[in-house]
Amino acid sequence: MQNFRCALVFFLSLFVFSVVTQISAAALPDPTEQLKPVIDKVVSLLKDTEFRKRPVVDQSEVIVKIVSERFDFREMSKRVMGKQWRTLSSEQQDQFIALFTKLLQYVYINQVDDYLDKKIEFIDQRIRRDRAEVKTLLVGQDKSIPVSYIMLLKKDTWMAYDIVIEGVSLIRNYMEQISTVLRDEKFPGLISMLEKKITKLEAGEKDE
Repeated sequence: MQNFRCALVFFLSLFVFSVVTQISAAALPDPTEQLKPVIDKVVSLLKDTEFRKRPVVDQSEVIVKIVSERFDFREMSKRVMGKQWRTLSSEQQDQFIALFTKLLQYVYINQVDDYLDKKIEFIDQRIRRDRAEVKTLLVGQDKSIPVSYIMLLKKDTWMAYDIVIEGVSLIRNYMEQISTVLRDEKFPGLISMLEKKITKLEAGEKDE
């Protein structure tokens, strides 16, 4: 009889835990619903011929202001720097965030023509506690490109901190480049490299 009671309590506990987990998951904000309006706004703006006539600097400033609603550039910068992040002063961290954010916005603007003829489809999402992946597809006439947004829940807001394009992580890609520069030229060399890249991108040149 005692064993039966223990088993009953055990299964009831499992049931309660399952219900609470389902309720908690249902109570979470939807990452796709939060991300989609920002992506749609950016795409609509970039298809505006009048907007595209504006200088690259102006375009990039407008775009980064919009995407900052759902992209956490500080988290991106922290992850790109890896273990080196903790060795930087707060001033150095802020300096890197500013330059890395500017680099990303120019890279995006300079490559956007390659994607404007494609339709964006939001196809799936996965949520695990405070992490989420929103899967999209850039559908073109000849090719479809999978793009995933990796997001972190902060209070009631999902913020993207990585983009995975055709299986290649933006964070991992830049992490390898930055790690090499930091090893060979230290932080001042990294800042110099970022500034040179930004200058080229401001002039409309492609990032190497």
